[in-house]
Amino acid sequence: MDSEKNAAGGYKSLFRRHANLTVRYMRTFVLWAAAGLVIGALGGLIGTAFCYAIREATQLRGAYPWLLYFLPAGGLLIVWLYRLRGMHPTDTNGVLLAIHAPTSVPGSTAPLIFVGTTITHLFGGSAGREGAALQLGGVLGYQLGRVLRLDEKDTHLIVMCGMSSVFSALFGSPLTAAVFAMEVASVGILHFSAILPCLTASLTAAYLASALGAAAETFPLGAAVPFTWASAGSVAAVAAACAVLSIVYCIALRQGGKALGKGIPNSYLRVFLGGSAVVLLSLALGTTDYNGAGMDVIAAAMQGHARPEAFALKMLFTVLTMTTGYKGGEIVPAMFIGATAGCVLGNLFGLAPGLGAAVGLLGMFCGSLNCPISAIFLGVEMFGGANIQYYAIAAAISFMLSANFGLYKEQKIVYSKIRAEFINRYTD
Repeated sequence: MDSEKNAAGGYKSLFRRHANLTVRYMRTFVLWAAAGLVIGALGGLIGTAFCYAIREATQLRGAYPWLLYFLPAGGLLIVWLYRLRGMHPTDTNGVLLAIHAPTSVPGSTAPLIFVGTTITHLFGGSAGREGAALQLGGVLGYQLGRVLRLDEKDTHLIVMCGMSSVFSALFGSPLTAAVFAMEVASVGILHFSAILPCLTASLTAAYLASALGAAAETFPLGAAVPFTWASAGSVAAVAAACAVLSIVYCIALRQGGKALGKGIPNSYLRVFLGGSAVVLLSLALGTTDYNGAGMDVIAAAMQGHARPEAFALKMLFTVLTMTTGYKGGEIVPAMFIGATAGCVLGNLFGLAPGLGAAVGLLGMFCGSLNCPISAIFLGVEMFGGANIQYYAIAAAISFMLSANFGLYKEQKIVYSKIRAEFINRYTD
């Protein structure tokens, strides 16, 4: 009799424990789903506004080419605005640090990022916008976390949600945005606890941005290129080349910034000289292909048209812009470099023009950011899923051959790329 009572008591205790656990999971599910919806809506609005600002700035520069001459003055304005607010320029490194360390992301940096990036694009600086989107999203997530009084661990998750939302709204790639936010901070692990809020936020933001007229950046390749070992070898060669290019790009941005900071410590003089150099180079080359983000050049590369020197010139223009004090992002320039290099190399190796450019773009994206899963999702969302096997080959090869280099110094390589070993070191 006693044994039956003990068994019944044990079953009741087990039931209560499972019931409590179920309630806890359901409560957490509802809270994070709601948080994802809220951040997605806010990020969608911010991302859409940012998209329109950059679009209008680019169109104005196209309509009035003489705006390029004001790039040095625009740089001075950016530095002055940050000095006026008493702010040290916050970049994507600051946002990544907030994911894995107890640090703050000041809310007042958001308008500075928005305005500074718009100024850079208006006057023809060579910069992207996704880096700025990650910064805006990180600020959004962190500030909302403070309002909700989240603890340190949950703050890390909500920062990822913010990054996902604005990136998704601006680029129109919700799956890439959700995975990228989880993957970029710590290479070798995925923060799966963030998958529900990040996916909810990114899907909400993408839907809202689309409804408000912010078009996604897509370059459909159409029918699949039949899989052959010869084509796979050509894809591998392009990916390996882009891995090397990604290392050069990361070193140029990192070391260029350090050298210019030491050589020209006055930030006003540094940004003025950097802007002047971009203007002079643009005039000397007689083209504006390397000013702004360069999405039109990427589109041309997807059609098989790219100059052999385009990737090197874009790298030079971007280094001059981003290391001297202008605001923006390094991701789209990396895509430009990869797409143009991939187009040229793909023609040499016998790849279809679009596939060569696509593989180059993804290889450069993955090599610079150490995000192979995101790169595969980006390939599907940007080019269509018909050639996913080639995207996977490009991501795998570029990821390994780019070693421990990366665009962001606060990105951690948690597990080695070449063996099952915990190394937990920052990128070179």
